[in-house]
Amino acid sequence: MSVVVPVHGKLPYTLACLRSIARHGAQAPFEVIVVDDASDDDSAATLARIDGLTLLRNPRNLGFIGSCNAGAAAARGEFLCFLNNDTQVTADWLDALLRCFAERADCGIAGSRLVYPDGRLQEAGALVFADGSCWNLGRFEARGRPAHGYRRETDYVSGAALMIDAALFRRVGGFDSRYAPAYYEDVDLAFAVRQAGRRVYYEPASTVVHCEGISSGTELSGGVKRYQPVNRARFAEKWSAALAAQPAAGTRLEQAVHARRRGQILVIDAVAPDATRDSGSLRLCAILRLLGEQGWQVRFAPDDGRAGAAELAALGALGVEVLHRPWVRDLPGWLREHGRELHAVMLCRHNVAGPYARLVRRHAPQARLLFDTVDLHFLRERRAAELTGNAALARQAQASQRNELALVAASDASFVVSPHEQALLRQLRPAARVELLSNIHEVHGCRQPHAARRDLVFIGGYGHPPNSDAIRWLAGEILPRLREALPGIRLHVLGDLPDAVRSELATPGLELHGRVAELEPWLDGCLASLAPLRFGAGVKGKINMAMSHGVPVVATTIAVEGMRLEDGVDVLVADDAAGFVAAVSRLQRDETLWRQLSAHGLDNVRRHFSAAAAAAVLRRVLD
Repeated sequence: MSVVVPVHGKLPYTLACLRSIARHGAQAPFEVIVVDDASDDDSAATLARIDGLTLLRNPRNLGFIGSCNAGAAAARGEFLCFLNNDTQVTADWLDALLRCFAERADCGIAGSRLVYPDGRLQEAGALVFADGSCWNLGRFEARGRPAHGYRRETDYVSGAALMIDAALFRRVGGFDSRYAPAYYEDVDLAFAVRQAGRRVYYEPASTVVHCEGISSGTELSGGVKRYQPVNRARFAEKWSAALAAQPAAGTRLEQAVHARRRGQILVIDAVAPDATRDSGSLRLCAILRLLGEQGWQVRFAPDDGRAGAAELAALGALGVEVLHRPWVRDLPGWLREHGRELHAVMLCRHNVAGPYARLVRRHAPQARLLFDTVDLHFLRERRAAELTGNAALARQAQASQRNELALVAASDASFVVSPHEQALLRQLRPAARVELLSNIHEVHGCRQPHAARRDLVFIGGYGHPPNSDAIRWLAGEILPRLREALPGIRLHVLGDLPDAVRSELATPGLELHGRVAELEPWLDGCLASLAPLRFGAGVKGKINMAMSHGVPVVATTIAVEGMRLEDGVDVLVADDAAGFVAAVSRLQRDETLWRQLSAHGLDNVRRHFSAAAAAAVLRRVLD
């Protein structure tokens, strides 16, 4: 990685810029190249005394474009990051730009969020209109606004903080010298990158403070700034064909910023998803990503109105705008104002979807209404009632069934996660459109052999009733009997767990880790994953996750329902404690069986729970 900083005088600003780079650094290795453009102060002499800096000196003043091209020619990095000397960077600024390239294979340029020293937003990407005029998005607005908090494609980003693939920069000829000394070279570069088949992204996770006007002034009548209108005419002439596809001057900004999107989709769920928290969140994040990849502008609204910094960052990286407090206090009011802009609305879970379905029909009558059951709540509640004999829960299951079936009937399409639930709804509501949109998992593969593995794992948060029942069954009956047959074996429980129940569940060999940052180390080292669910519905993310890492699973009949798994071939099924003991014992002594289950589990995820399968369903419903 090479950071190129062109300078012409203004030494105090240059030193402040370099000091901020040194302070915040980056995880990725990088070099800093300062190009002194024949400064008329003591910049060159001072900068020459800074260790670790590569200093280039132009024999004469070449301007911004000439200096950037000279720095790029000397750079050794795979990526180039052009940075004005009147900027100061913040934590993670460089790594965030690199992540944009890593996570978006089509990325050709990534640009930082630019803010003024007083904290107001200066630029969140920029628009180019058909006449060659430009508009910096977000200028003078609060930088926390949802509209500027997510990664998105944009027409161009300012050269004040711009990263580009070095090979691509050279292939398109660098900054075009026809715009020398400066202005419109960054716009031109963006158009050249798109012509080469790549895209330009605004990356809000990278924040750079920019003292606008220090290096080039702000008046069009004098200094370097006077080249701006001249170069606009040159740009319009060079790119006349491409500009014909740009929005007309005067187009509403909200419309222009989404000009490349197919339409707008709103997704509403109870809370903001966190892919590290639960299977439902992992699935929803994958759906949001797929919608963005299919060209939709995606907005997400948590019914509780809350979204933390980590959730905003994760969803922002997916290209999702989050409608949250304090920016959106009243979601029904937002629907009244913006409903006519929506192509589709997806409502998740019947307890959330119920209150919003009528609002969507009223304020967005043109929008396709999609109901994502997540799992059939009435089926899970009915089974829990049967297991416990709880009459109140049985009545709740009946109410949930009425609500869910009414939403299925009222929606243009409904999503379920298992073939069993799809068949059930087709029986109960034969006229409704019910699509199978199951869990979505990446296939990680088996990374450790049988001989390197030991112990067992259970994945799932205690707050989900089927999980809390399973953990209690594990602690009270299954694990003690396992340790009688296999002394020393341990069970690692990974998932949110209230402190109040930890002492209550204390059992020799039971290790309660709570939510962990990474599942991979546990799944790469365990012998098997257990899923002793005695009630529930849908497909089980804990089973998918284990199988995606090549970990054999021992599960109940209820747990494997609808997952197209065959006992003894893809999974081992056990419905009592003795069955779990026998299954784990087999896996410990029979390496051939273990390897067979590992391979077949991986294949099951590839065939039934892949992103490609989910993408096909979304495309079919929305097209």
